[in-house]
Amino acid sequence: MSKQITNSVVGQARDETYRKMFHDIVDLMHHDYAGYEDKTGWDQPEVYLDQFIDMDDRKFVDLVQNYLFDFNDLHTGFTDLLNPKKDIGFTVRRFEDKLYVTSSTNEKRIKTGDQIVALDGVGIKEVAKKYEKELRTTIHERQKWEPVLLRFEVAEIETKQGGQASLALRSYEPIPYKAEYSIQELQKDILYMKITDFMNHDAIGELLRHNEDKLSTYPFLIIDVRLNRGGSDLAYFNLLPYLFEGGKVELRDFSNDTALTLCTERNVKLRLQMLEGALASIQDEETRRQILMMMRELENHRGEGFVELNLSELEENLVFETKSGPNKVIILSDVFCGSSGDSFVETCKHSSKVTVLGRPTLGMNDYANVAFKVWNNRFQLMYPTSKSSRVDEGKGMSEKGIQPDKYVKWTPFHLKQDVDLTMAVQELYKEK
Repeated sequence: MSKQITNSVVGQARDETYRKMFHDIVDLMHHDYAGYEDKTGWDQPEVYLDQFIDMDDRKFVDLVQNYLFDFNDLHTGFTDLLNPKKDIGFTVRRFEDKLYVTSSTNEKRIKTGDQIVALDGVGIKEVAKKYEKELRTTIHERQKWEPVLLRFEVAEIETKQGGQASLALRSYEPIPYKAEYSIQELQKDILYMKITDFMNHDAIGELLRHNEDKLSTYPFLIIDVRLNRGGSDLAYFNLLPYLFEGGKVELRDFSNDTALTLCTERNVKLRLQMLEGALASIQDEETRRQILMMMRELENHRGEGFVELNLSELEENLVFETKSGPNKVIILSDVFCGSSGDSFVETCKHSSKVTVLGRPTLGMNDYANVAFKVWNNRFQLMYPTSKSSRVDEGKGMSEKGIQPDKYVKWTPFHLKQDVDLTMAVQELYKEK
């Protein structure tokens, strides 16, 4: 057999392997994804089936990700575990028809404040129309452009000094994410707390214990969750007693929506695997007890479809006694705050002494409680296994997020000054 024929046979076999995985993914999204009933007909898998020719790993990941865009769910994603997605090396935010550089990490040839006015000779407005599905929204300040930039070769730049340049775009290995949980004195009577995720229960609990005196005595508190990546609601429950007043608080009084968990065989298996992994890294006994209770409930309802899990033991967390805390609290929010970040902001809005300031959160929680399915220890699909009853009531948060009490439009002036923080301080000193 000639080398050419051998390569052809190998290529066809490889394409068939990718095609089989894709069929598995479609089957999962049609039966195990929590939004499968609500979004029936949204996806068009047949459009992608004729693209399995000369397929490779990178093309396959792109194809599956494009397919998942059809569901318009930020809790879905597909990644190559051995070859993580490259990074453009900087971040941008759209204002009108320019992309303003908001930070520069790996890419040193571009500076904060520089503006991208065209990509491969095409204006930003036209690019946005072409990649509307990937950008997910027409609201400029909510669009995420970095993955789209990876598709282009040259960016036309207007520097903040007024010059013009062409930048050959490169891709970089992403810089590992590092969480930040901090409390510091902003002014003599204002504490500033920054929490970039709710993933590390132990670290957040330790932060609160070490700063209990400050949280109990400072009159004003600013909590910055503008970059919060989410995690677990359990991680922020111990902070809530400082943010509410009036003795006993029952969080159930603030919402009538319930979580409906899709307990298919596959979902229960994958969720149990993930929760077992979480147990290995959590020391807090109360958190461990709650996870074990969740695992028992999932096992009890294996194969039953949509179920409202009996988490009555967990509900004792939804009732707490308030503690001596700040008189006024400002929470800074933005579109980069999602998942448990959404939940935190939504919960705190019910406190009479909390004001949320900034921009609406990401709005990820219509469908939540993700599971991870892995093929060949290589490709990983993330998808949600539960949905909020508010979806059926037409009150979902997708594409809208949790609205702030005081909206602050993002403008390029934010690159010169932390406008949100300045306004937060002004709001704290304002008389009631």
